Amino acid sequence: MSEIDALKPAADIGGPCQPLLTVEGLSKHFALNASLFGKASVVRAVDDVSFSVAKGEVLGIVGESGCGKSTTARLIIGLMPSDAGKILFDGEPVGPVLSLSELRQRVQMVFQDSYASLNPRLTIEDTIAFGPKVHGVAPPQARARAHDLLRKVGLDPALFADRYPHELSGGQRQRINIARALALAPRLVILDEAVSALDKSVEAQVLNLLIDLKEEFGLTYLFISHDLNVVRFISDRVIVMYLGEIVESGPVEALWTDARHPYTRALLAAMPSLDPDNRTQEAPISGDPPNPIDPPPGCRFHTRCAHAEAICSARAPRLMATGGERHLAACFMVDPGSGHSKAVAPKVKETVNG
Repeated sequence: MSEIDALKPAADIGGPCQPLLTVEGLSKHFALNASLFGKASVVRAVDDVSFSVAKGEVLGIVGESGCGKSTTARLIIGLMPSDAGKILFDGEPVGPVLSLSELRQRVQMVFQDSYASLNPRLTIEDTIAFGPKVHGVAPPQARARAHDLLRKVGLDPALFADRYPHELSGGQRQRINIARALALAPRLVILDEAVSALDKSVEAQVLNLLIDLKEEFGLTYLFISHDLNVVRFISDRVIVMYLGEIVESGPVEALWTDARHPYTRALLAAMPSLDPDNRTQEAPISGDPPNPIDPPPGCRFHTRCAHAEAICSARAPRLMATGGERHLAACFMVDPGSGHSKAVAPKVKETVNG
């Protein structure tokens, strides 16, 4: 690979219609020490998760803490091995065809803690240039790349290239992390709570920066956050996770205007409002999430759901279309044949005689 090629994004193999990322049946269970009675237990952090990310799309992932959002991201990028499932990047299976080294060049990640993500002993220039050097780019070209990316993220190389992480603010450090993620010209950037530690004014600046960089470099984002307002602002489509499973997914406006799963509706109802006349009078959801070591049978949300019936604890609902474009929900109330008393009745097609 030449020095110039090392700074270019990987070629588009499958064309615009093929998803950039496809996740099929991804699972990760963390084994715990045997209990007093000798029975081993596992934490079901991610349990049979499947989804795809289209090229140029921003896919948001939301859910309570512990629902499996960050674990899913780490499984995708290879920071931890999965127990089951398959990951395809632009149609190529990760492992058999696409090596982890090749995947890391095409997929980069920005973490929540901007300071812990940076090496305190490296200058900003060395931090950004490190990746290209590892992948065969000569030091002068790597430094030039670092300076160019500093300008792209709104930082003057003359002022910031020789500084160290402790000399920067939180917003500046996160801009450095974004520049470092772009140093190898990835096609997919995973943003794991990348703006949640910033104050609101800096958060808005970084979000606008991410949008500008996406357009300039033709990026695809996997955006993980607990802040639904931020997710709505930047995402094209949203996945809602609960206790290691996907309970709803669809275009962002479809979820905001016509959420079909009770958990999604509870998350939206819990969003703070600036309108004093629109205050939340009662908790939209009660109780704590069940123990992921021993999740409840059937629908995992039924222990906290106001609409739960016998069918909800008897078997698990499957993700199915709700009538909208690409809008899926795992709830018996959207399944006409489930037997739930609030299930949507199937539409009867009218026939014209004669």
